[in-house]
Order: sequence, then C-alpha cells, then structure tokens
Amino acid sequence: MRRLLPLLYPLTSVLILVLIWQGAVRYFAIPDYLMPSPAAVYGALAAGFADHSLWPHIGTTLGETLSGYIIGSLLAILLGVVLAESKTFERFVWPLLIALQATPKVALGPIILVWFGFGLASKIVLVTLVCFFPLFVNTVNGIRRTDAELLDTCRAFSASRLYLLLHVKLPSAAGDIFAGLQIGVALALIGAVVAEFLSAQQGLGYLIASSSVNMSLATMFAGVLLLAVIGLAGALVVRWLQRKVVFWEGQQR
Repeated sequence: MRRLLPLLYPLTSVLILVLIWQGAVRYFAIPDYLMPSPAAVYGALAAGFADHSLWPHIGTTLGETLSGYIIGSLLAILLGVVLAESKTFERFVWPLLIALQATPKVALGPIILVWFGFGLASKIVLVTLVCFFPLFVNTVNGIRRTDAELLDTCRAFSASRLYLLLHVKLPSAAGDIFAGLQIGVALALIGAVVAEFLSAQQGLGYLIASSSVNMSLATMFAGVLLLAVIGLAGALVVRWLQRKVVFWEGQQR
C-alpha cells in the first residue's frame, strides 16, 4: 500500500483536472470544434486503438525519438568527456558547439530535409541535435566539479589519467549526466514532433497536424495526450535507471 501511495497524489490531481475540464465544457456549452470534452478525447483514443490506426503513429514517433535520443546521448557524453579532459579540444570545438546550440533547430529543419531526405534519417538527425547540448554541458560541468582533493589523493598513489576518469570523475559526474538525460527525454520527443510537422507520413506529430486540417480537436488532444504519456514514461525509466546506477545518492539521502 505504501508503494502505491506516491501514485495516489498525481492521480488525484489528474482526476480533479479532468472533472474541471468536463464541467467547464458542459457549463459553458463549449462546442467540440473549440474544446472537446474528456469523453470525446477518450472516444478518439478508444476508436484509434480499436481499429489499430494509432499504433503505426506511436511506433513511428517512438522509433524516431529513441534512435535520436540514444545517438545524441552517446555523442554528448563522449564529446563532453573529451572536452572536459582536453583544453586544446575545448578551444577548437566549444565556440562551434555554442553557435550550433544558438541556432534554432526549426531553422535547420529544411536544410536537414535536403541533406538527409524526407524519411527516417532526417527525423533522427533533428532529434539528435535537439537532445545533444543539455547532456553535453552537464557532462562537462559534472566532470570538472570532481573533488580536487580526491583527485590529488589518487594521484599521490600513482593513479593513471584513465583510472581517474573511469573510477573518480565519471562516478562523480553521474548525477549531472542523468540530469541531462532527464532533460533529453523531453527534448527528444519535441524534436521528433517538430520533424514530423515539417515532413512526415506517419507519427503523432503528423497525426496532430493532419487532424488540425480536419478540425478534429478530439484526435489532436488524443495525440497530445499520447505524447505526454510517452514523455512521462521515458522520464520515469531514466529516474529508475538513475536509482540503480547512481545508487550511492540514495544511500546519502
């Protein structure tokens, strides 16, 4: 019962919001083309799952998001470690990365489409770019905030640079790295949806965009709700992994 208790609070908040939503739609007689009721959104979800029309859209968005997220995260950690360990690499690369991050990714969308086509590759590239920078910065900052006294102690025992990186700096930066992974989950999903808005034949972003043409707000809300559920599930998975990998943080608390 105690394990289920933490779930009770957010579920209660969601239930209250749904009741307020339903009551507002009924009381103010808001038409469906402006604000669908929760019952209408549920009906759109039920119909989409029943006729299997939603599954291809969910699978496409999940595939784009996971692929770009994994590639972007690996690149961010790898480059973050190299930059944190090499001042020379930082001088050459850091200004370029800042310029890339400052460039709106939507502006890069048409260029990415020209270079990588209208298929899956362009979506993965855009997701990779979107979720790369927060994790990259967190990795660099986490490594550089390693306790200097601990490093000096290890060096006194002739610890190699590789040993310090693998056994001291990365464990010290693990909390920051997982914080960047948490941010990357939401950004990766945003990148996938933006890419589908630009050009797609499937995906939840495409579903929302095509439903807006038909003024089917119930389907649009259903797509947004599915995106929220996917984002929440991804964030919970990352938090679970953090508790398993960075187990010493829980012991300290």
